[in-house]
Amino acid sequence: MKKAFWILSVTMVIIAGCKEAKSPLDLVFAPSDDVALGNQLHDEILANPSEYPLLDEPQHAATIAYLQGMCDELIATGELDYAETFNYKVHIIDADVLNAFAAPGGKMYFYTGLINFLENEDDLMGVMGHEIAHADRRHSVKQMIQNYGVQWLLGAAIDEDPGQASVVLAQVAGAGAALKFSRFDESEADSYSVDYLAKTPYRCDGAAIFFEKLDSVGLVSGTPEFLSTHPKSENRVIDIKAKALEIGCSTEYYAPASYDDFKALLP
Repeated sequence: MKKAFWILSVTMVIIAGCKEAKSPLDLVFAPSDDVALGNQLHDEILANPSEYPLLDEPQHAATIAYLQGMCDELIATGELDYAETFNYKVHIIDADVLNAFAAPGGKMYFYTGLINFLENEDDLMGVMGHEIAHADRRHSVKQMIQNYGVQWLLGAAIDEDPGQASVVLAQVAGAGAALKFSRFDESEADSYSVDYLAKTPYRCDGAAIFFEKLDSVGLVSGTPEFLSTHPKSENRVIDIKAKALEIGCSTEYYAPASYDDFKALLP
């Protein structure tokens, strides 16, 4: 009788949790754990300044604030599941690399090489929307659970074994182990980028324009890890533009002139 009552009680807790959860993943790995894991990953990045030369925040406050303002516009659209839970804070890495990535819990990192490569703010917003989608859809956490198991990930989030967590997170930071998303994850991030930008003044297919720019300078075969060539870039351009057409969002450039001033502030 006691066993039956215990099973019933646990079932009721799970059902109650399902009503509060935004996805089944919330029941095994809380969104707050994403934030804790992302903070640890950020510590690993800070510990490796030769590979991740972050712009100093006090010295480059205006530059970082400009990029943060772009991010805040996307967060304010009301389209994100975890806008109130995650810490969508941007960081700039001073390296001539065409890359950007999002940590679990919302922290994002943009390389100066990527920012300088893009001529219009709309295109960078497309990339940013893609990265925010990876965080908000919790793609990194899902991939890390697949790679390391949920028990290890929970332990890492609470710093249960600092030594082991540090080793794995250093690998993640250094090799992008958690950023090799599935075909579905990449397509989903592209699609959500359109949804986010549709609620802003920016052209909603900015991520597609980024791919087209890569193609125009012959870099498609070397597409950065964060926008992997799988699925193929030409298919992604087609899919992004089809999504824009489907929801009827603007594909006209907003292109604020202040973007050039922002780029001029970069080292």
